[in-house]
Parts: sequence; structure tokens; C-alpha cells
Amino acid sequence: MYPATHRAGGFAGGFSVPKGARGLYRPRHLAMAACYFDVDGTLVRTNLVHPTLYYLFNQANPQRTLGKVVGALLRAPRLLAAELQDRRLFNEELYALYKGTSEDRLLTLADDAYEKVLKPAIFKDARKLVATCKDKGHEVVIISGALDFLMARLAKELGADDVIANKLEFLDGLATGRMLPPVVAGPTKALLVRDHARDHGHDLDECFAYSDSYSDVPMLSVVGHPAAVNPDRALDRLARSYQWPVVYLDRP
Repeated sequence: MYPATHRAGGFAGGFSVPKGARGLYRPRHLAMAACYFDVDGTLVRTNLVHPTLYYLFNQANPQRTLGKVVGALLRAPRLLAAELQDRRLFNEELYALYKGTSEDRLLTLADDAYEKVLKPAIFKDARKLVATCKDKGHEVVIISGALDFLMARLAKELGADDVIANKLEFLDGLATGRMLPPVVAGPTKALLVRDHARDHGHDLDECFAYSDSYSDVPMLSVVGHPAAVNPDRALDRLARSYQWPVVYLDRP
């Protein structure tokens, strides 16, 4: 079982910070907190599959669209097996469907994909939750297995300060079907939160994290203030056993 929270030691008055380390280590009362938000199921009711389907059905011509859709149907059993086995493996299987799609096409359709798929799916109270964090002076960070160019648009919509998301690999302007490391999924999200907090001078003990999924327990456990948002059954049980806040956001 993962620990309920990460507890980082503070620095007593008079502690001498090594030269060159200032900014990484700072007294707790000077450290700005950050709020780390998972996206799918937490801030929006969609998942990674929905924008992928939008792209598959909007290829450059009908023949390519048909080929991509058929390919996705043939790959469906592997996707299902990967989802049951490992979130990182699921991401790898899903983004393999983008192989051969041009970077220009993905970016050209990004605004439409966001407006038609993600924006209508934002939970009604998601904006309020993010605004509350901002009002307290916290840096708001979106961390998601979704693609970076879509998450950048969501961050702008919600007023988030930073994005940690997956990036596709491109070769000669075409997606290879692989992601650039690190893959944002499962336990890796916890490492990325720790790295982000360290690089931005945040005290993890003062930071907040929000997710709907039990798969994000490592990420939730690494901060001092975890919260379950629209939790699945496993996360709901764990959150209540550790007395983490449980939040339900209204539908869009």
C-alpha cells in the first residue's frame, strides 16, 4: 500500500543552504505551493480515446480515414488488454494509431479537436476548483497522458500555469507512432511531479494533487495534500481510509 502522504522535512531557522542550491531548497514559509491536476475523469469527462477518434475520422482524405478506422478496430483487442494490464502500455498502443499522420494535420485540427471534444466535456465545477487554487497563490499544473498540444489549449481555458503531457515523435513531419520519453502514465507521473516541484522550488509537503483514478495513487501519495476527484471505486476506498478529501464535480 502506498503511504498516505509524502512528508518532507522543513528547514529550521539559521540553516545554511549550500551555494548553488538556493532556489531548490527554501524555507517552507517561502515555498509557493503547486496544485497538480490529472485531466481525464478529473477535470473532463472524456478520456484519451475520444480525441484520438476525432483524429482518426478526420484524416486528409476518405481513404486514409477508412484505413485508420479499420486499423483501430483491428487493434481494439490489444488496446483493451493493455488497459487492463498497464496504463503506460495502453498509451503506447493508443498512440501507435497516429503513425503516418502528419504533424501539420494534427496541429491544424487541434483547435477543432479541442472545441468539439474536450471543451464541451469540462466538468462545470472544474474551473471553480482551479480558480480556488489560483486565488490561494498556487501554481496550477496539468499532468496528463493526453497530447501536449491539446493540453496546452485546456490549460489556457482553465488558467493553468504549466502542462506536463505526452509528446508524439515525428520523423520527416510524420508521426512514428511512438512517444517521446518520459511517457506520462502511472507511477511515472509521481516522478514527474517530484521533478517539477524540485525545479520550480515547491515544497512537496505543501503541494496538492487531484485525480479520479487508482492508477494515480503514486502521484497522489508524493504530495502533502492529495484529493480524490470523481474517484473510481478503488481510489474512493483508499481515499476514505486515509481521510483524503473526496470531491465530486458536476457534469458539464
